[in-house]
Amino acid sequence: MPKRIWLALLFLAALRAAAANYPAPVEGDFVLPDFKFRSGPIMPALRIHFRTLGRPQRDGQGVVRNAVLILHGTTGSGAQFLRPEFAGELFGAGQPLDAARFFLILPDGIGHGQSGRPSDGLHAGFPQYGYLDMVEAEYQLLKQGLGVNHARLIMGTSMGGMHTWLWGERHPDFMDALMPLASLPTEIAGRNRVWRRLISDAIRHDPAWQGGAYNTQPPSLRTAAEMLFFMSSNPVLRQREAPTLARADAGLDAFVAAVLKTGDANDFLYALEASSDYDPGPNLEKIQVPLVAVNSADDLINPPELGILEREIRRVPHGRAVVLPLSDQTRGHGTHTLAALWKDQLEALLKETAH
Repeated sequence: MPKRIWLALLFLAALRAAAANYPAPVEGDFVLPDFKFRSGPIMPALRIHFRTLGRPQRDGQGVVRNAVLILHGTTGSGAQFLRPEFAGELFGAGQPLDAARFFLILPDGIGHGQSGRPSDGLHAGFPQYGYLDMVEAEYQLLKQGLGVNHARLIMGTSMGGMHTWLWGERHPDFMDALMPLASLPTEIAGRNRVWRRLISDAIRHDPAWQGGAYNTQPPSLRTAAEMLFFMSSNPVLRQREAPTLARADAGLDAFVAAVLKTGDANDFLYALEASSDYDPGPNLEKIQVPLVAVNSADDLINPPELGILEREIRRVPHGRAVVLPLSDQTRGHGTHTLAALWKDQLEALLKETAH
């Protein structure tokens, strides 16, 4: 590993480790020197946090053949993929992304998790970043930080799904396959733009935000949390979980309280506004490897009635779209993390692209 990598083994709690059917992740930080943001500023040292499971395997020419990059959603982190509904379905022995066979890489994107972010101290002085910056940092992490010169698969959920489309366009020869989940290959517009703008406006017009230089979290952070709760599930599930006014209020209050414990308004603001440079639409034909896009019919952020995925996937030379129907198992936008519902598509994609 390059000298700029500092790895520290962080094992899961004993009970969880004993129950898990996959190895404990290794965590570390890679510092990107003099990282130039597309907005102009250069950060002397940009920290990208990551987790890995398994080990890279190289062929006779030194090409890594088993790396899998998994990218998280807005305000999330790579840690979200260590939950039973994801890792428990994919990372264990004999499962589609068995950590004994694959080198799994779960980074925290710029501004998220334990990577460099506004709340570290720069606040609104942190450079404005976009999805193109995030993809470039991910690329540098793999190439320079982890010595990965090729990926078996790149996949992601929500924002990570959008990054996956961009990866296929910007680095078309880097991977064997792509699997974006809960995303659309077009710029942020319509209702998707509106709910993001609502959060941005609530924070920026909050007097307590103080231009980003607040000492205590502004009330608009609550608004941001409430909007995330509103958009993240489907109406049928919400009604079933909260059939009375009191239970609906209690569910919302519990979600918001959890966000307020650790959330930061600037981090939310930057994360939502980062999507402003996302637009893979003009370059979809550049994606040369097999791609399977998986959405769900009850996703309020990427609703199938728009017809965008079905229309645009025709422009991807080896692309295929799957829309999971509404069921008792789907969870709206959050269906992307319930691997049991779509892992058959992943298995088929890996089989199709096996060497």
